[in-house]
Amino acid sequence: MPVRRLTLALSLAVAAALSLTACGGGGDQTESATCPGGKIRFGVEPFEDPAKLTPAAEVLADALSESLECEVELTITEDYSAEVLAMENGKLDLAMFGPLGYVFASQRAEAEAVASFGDGKGQVSSYTAGIWVPKDSSITSVETLKGHSLALASIGSTSGDALPRKALLDAGLKKDDVKINYAGGHPEALLALTKGTVDAAEINSQQLGSAKASGTFDESKFRKVWASDAIPNDPITVRGDLDPEFKKAVTDALLKLPADKVGKIGALLDVDPPAPLIAVDKSTYQPLFDLAATLHLTEKDV
Repeated sequence: MPVRRLTLALSLAVAAALSLTACGGGGDQTESATCPGGKIRFGVEPFEDPAKLTPAAEVLADALSESLECEVELTITEDYSAEVLAMENGKLDLAMFGPLGYVFASQRAEAEAVASFGDGKGQVSSYTAGIWVPKDSSITSVETLKGHSLALASIGSTSGDALPRKALLDAGLKKDDVKINYAGGHPEALLALTKGTVDAAEINSQQLGSAKASGTFDESKFRKVWASDAIPNDPITVRGDLDPEFKKAVTDALLKLPADKVGKIGALLDVDPPAPLIAVDKSTYQPLFDLAATLHLTEKDV
């Protein structure tokens, strides 16, 4: 039976080498057009605590491995930049990116979006960015964030960086009007707010659902002062320079995975009930390409 290898972190310093640590059973697969190099290297961006994300991503990776009869080597990357760089350097064959990360992966690695998480009605599921404050805070809007501190997730995050920063610009705030603190991830931004180390924090709807379910966030003690428009959920992409036969085989396999094999990681993206993956392409994420252009974002911003 196909197996999958797993790493928990991938740093920029080692992305070119992509040193991997193996676990699980042995067994080599024969190299073929649908199993290049005898394995498929699949990266997932760290949008959730690895303790939750890793086992959920393993379910999808194992199912894909079984479907294609090829080892799927799973990597939870250290940050958004590392994942883009790894695909650019040819170290990942497949990658699940945040929507904005996909924009840069498309530009730098010719990443092709092929599948995303359905809502059960045949449409791409979505989520929203949000800015939250303590219930008794004097902050009532984005405009009133002036002179206060704001925790964001990570540079290059769609909901945890770009969209909140655009909200500040739209509100007429200048670069130094708000003290931005990058917390290192969505859970960390939420924690900074609950610990009182910042005046406000981004909490997207995915992280909100996860934190409420685990009992780490009491919504009654906080208020949301801003929310974005809906954002299409994370795409699973294929590196553009790979053989067309491989890309078709992977796409077909992803779209045929049963809902229960997709649902574990989908739940972390606030997708409920579980549903099969659905086909997407670049046009699905055009609003994110437009956002990058509006903010004049470059690869240095990821």
